[in-house]
Amino acid sequence: MTYANDMAPTPDPTGDLRIAIGRAARRIRAERGGAGLADPQYTVLLWLNKEGPLTPGQLADLERVQPPSMTRTVTCLADLGLVAKSPHATDGRQVVVSLTQAGEAEVEETRRRRNIWLAAQLDAMTPDERQVLTDAAELLRRIADA
Repeated sequence: MTYANDMAPTPDPTGDLRIAIGRAARRIRAERGGAGLADPQYTVLLWLNKEGPLTPGQLADLERVQPPSMTRTVTCLADLGLVAKSPHATDGRQVVVSLTQAGEAEVEETRRRRNIWLAAQLDAMTPDERQVLTDAAELLRRIADA
């Protein structure tokens, strides 16, 4: 590859970090439970696991998607037996979505598989490399929370 003025490309540490974080996150997300859910479907299970029963509208707000899109996702998860829909206590137009035992099992299995994969990657590193990642975890949390 030839560059203008025969100069090497300028290093881009910000871009390199962004790409590395994205690739690592995608690789971890590739480890899935037995249901083989798409990321948006699994994320709904995570919200229900964390927050308890929610309406599709609340889930749509949390995921920053349109309500019809969330309704389709919830319907698919209900068809798989991973969530249950029940009438809203005070609003007959609404339903409340909750995690079923199968949904809880899917969350736990996915977490287990992801933890096993990541632990294997960390085991292949030196103690110093693992310490660098431990230190970086706090910085990445700060970035994510900004």
